[in-house]
Amino acid sequence: MYLTTEEEGILNGEAGPVAERMFRLLVRLGEIYGADKMIPVGSVQVAGVSYKSIEEPGTTFLEDIAAQGAKVKVLTFLNPAGMDLEDWKKLGFPEAFAKNQMRIMNAFKQMGIVITATCTPYLAGNLPRFREHIAWSESSAISFSNSVIGARTNREGGPSALAAAICGKTPNYGFHRWEERQPSIKINVETDLVFDSDFGALGYTLGKQIKNKIPYFTGIKNADTDQLKALGAAMAASGAVALYHVEGLTPEADLVKKDNLETITVTKKDLQDAYAKLNTGKEPDIVILGCPHASLREIGSVAAKVQGKHLRKPLWVCTSRMMKEAADRMGYTQTIEKAGGHIVADTCMVVSPIEDMGFKTTGVTSGKAANYLPGFCKQSVCFANLDALVEAIS
Repeated sequence: MYLTTEEEGILNGEAGPVAERMFRLLVRLGEIYGADKMIPVGSVQVAGVSYKSIEEPGTTFLEDIAAQGAKVKVLTFLNPAGMDLEDWKKLGFPEAFAKNQMRIMNAFKQMGIVITATCTPYLAGNLPRFREHIAWSESSAISFSNSVIGARTNREGGPSALAAAICGKTPNYGFHRWEERQPSIKINVETDLVFDSDFGALGYTLGKQIKNKIPYFTGIKNADTDQLKALGAAMAASGAVALYHVEGLTPEADLVKKDNLETITVTKKDLQDAYAKLNTGKEPDIVILGCPHASLREIGSVAAKVQGKHLRKPLWVCTSRMMKEAADRMGYTQTIEKAGGHIVADTCMVVSPIEDMGFKTTGVTSGKAANYLPGFCKQSVCFANLDALVEAIS
């Protein structure tokens, strides 16, 4: 792998011990995956933010490198934290957990990282351009940026993304190269996708089948960005899909080679089977939406569904702080709170300690959340469309 004189200097410790350590990690990754050089990145998104995920060892590591003066070189955002950073007490998050979570946020802030804790950074001020090289680490954000925006990122881990942020570079391999972005399997969808949860169910069943292949979809008649977000998130969670193409919808679909591909056909029965597999609970103790974080359009839809209702069970709509502020201005927050729900910023059900807050069965519309909740949060799951979930707790 070719390194510039400046990059050799970083390896020799000329930029300090933290930069040397981080750049050594990037060089090693490049060597493993056959990178020819380092390339600059326009932005970074770092995972490993919730205290539930990284616990004391990860927290101490972050505090240590922050104390050594580590600073990021490019715009860097964070994945969701383990709680709402402002309203955690009102929502019932444990105080000891909150104290440790704030240690993590303070360490990131010291490094110059924007503490916008969200898995949808593209909705909160970090929108990469088409074909821009980035280093993002949250699975749904990777999928969305690669597929819907057409930016270029590999599936970074928390440490490699942080290293890219501190060094401003990443090794040139994988999805950064055009030849690695070609589809390897064709998916013919022969059923109507009506609800957002249908896209989650489709993503869940396909991720299980195709693992880390790059699918090319035909038969999806129309889909907005929220539905594409749901599709990619579920495929990344149940499999390891980091890039997909949809005929007529995604920016690279008309450019890639799609001849002589193995074809899988998805029918209505496949979706019904996915719903059946994901449903492990009977009645939700709480309904949590926004995995990935809800857009303003999705929050508005929830507000319209619950307007005038009195919910019997808690309802959380998880989103970024910026989307919550927009919802406040639009009156959506007031409508949802009047019905008995909450807009919860900075976190989501997967990385927050909901199992320690008395909840055992969670209702979701997200295929990603339905896949993760049983293992990560010891939850039974009620997976359904928004209308059905609102009715279940009204």
